[in-house]
This record gives sequence, C-alpha cells and structure tokens, in this order.
Amino acid sequence: MADAVAYALQDRLAEIVLDDGKVNAMTPAFFAGLNAALDRAEREAPGAVILTGRPGAFSAGLDLKLLPTLPPEEFQTALRAFGRTMLRVFTFPVPTVAAVSGHAIAGGAMLAFACDLRVMADGPFRLQLNEVAIGLALPTWALVLAQAAVPAGWHTEALLHARAYTPEGALARGIVDAVAPADRLLDDVRALAAPLATLDQAAYATSKRRHRAMAVTWAEARLEEELAGR
Repeated sequence: MADAVAYALQDRLAEIVLDDGKVNAMTPAFFAGLNAALDRAEREAPGAVILTGRPGAFSAGLDLKLLPTLPPEEFQTALRAFGRTMLRVFTFPVPTVAAVSGHAIAGGAMLAFACDLRVMADGPFRLQLNEVAIGLALPTWALVLAQAAVPAGWHTEALLHARAYTPEGALARGIVDAVAPADRLLDDVRALAAPLATLDQAAYATSKRRHRAMAVTWAEARLEEELAGR
C-alpha cells in the first residue's frame, strides 16, 4: 500500500496521490504511506499540499474487511494511527487542499475535512460520514475535523444523521469550496492552491496551530480513552 501513495513537487505545490487501484481503503500500510509523504512534504517545505485520490475514489475509509481480522493489539494500533494521521493533516504546517476525486466515505470524508479547502469532482459521487448509519460512534477527533469543515447549521444532518451529499449538495452547504469537472479537477485545484503558496510559511504555521490548538488538544486527550472504550 505504501507504493500506492505517490508524491510529486512542482511549482511549490506538493501533490500526494492515493491510488491503490481500488477504493483507497485505509489500512496500516495506507497510514504509513501517507505519513511518509507528509514527512517528505515537511522536509521540502512546499507552499501548499494537494491531496487527491484515483478517479472516482478519493477514499472509502477504513478497510472494514481487513481491520477486524487483525490481532487486538494491531487493531488498536491501526485505529490510533487513523486518528493521529488525520489530526496530523488537520494541523499540517502548510496549506492543504483536498482534490476530492470521487467517493469520500467515512474516513475518506474525514481526510477531506482535515484539509483547509476542498474541491470535489462533479459526478455521481458521495461525500458522507456514514458511521452512525452502520452502528459506529464517531470519535471525538473526527467530530473536531467535521465541525471545522461543515458549517454549524448542517452539523446535525452531516454528523448525526449520516447524510450523503452529492457534489452540488456539498457545495450548496459550504462543505466543499468548489465543484470541478472531473477531467479538470487537478487543474482547478492547482489554481486554487497557487495563491496559498505565497503566504508566509512561518506565520501560517503558527497561526494555524494556535487557531486549532484547543480543539486538537481536546481530541488528543480523548483519543486514548475512546480507544479503551471509555
């Protein structure tokens, strides 16, 4: 899976492309690959980072076929990596833009929400936190990400009622910042990200950290408790 996370840097824009040839289901290897790409971005200090998926599939979230087969300790480690990786994206010290290339379900929606801006490909795609619908309680860290991305008036339907959004529905609610033709998605996202790359990096990183500090501290404090079932 690590090989399914590609990284490229051009014109001060780093692009992280998720493509496992399927639906970009999240596994321990997925988190390792994504973190390796984020490590490289931190070393190279681009002006902005674009995260995208394969055409038609940004990410379907956690691999619910693989994870339940893991030994208990590995399962807990995977869930811990899930939360910490998403919070890392949320607090990443350079601007981040999600080019939502297709379905973004559960963890896929969380990854989009962790980014500063979101552009969704036009098409028959869903953006959805479906956890409550399938009997899973959302962890505090996921609620923090969603509350930052989803305008307050839509919190109940998006977070608690598992509402599935089309690209236009998400745009109408301000959950995504734009919708682009699928064949022009990356071009439009690069144009959106380019002005972000001109921001002062030190000022941006400090301001972002301070802006999100209280929510992230709260989420991190709850992460271990919730993994333990408390």
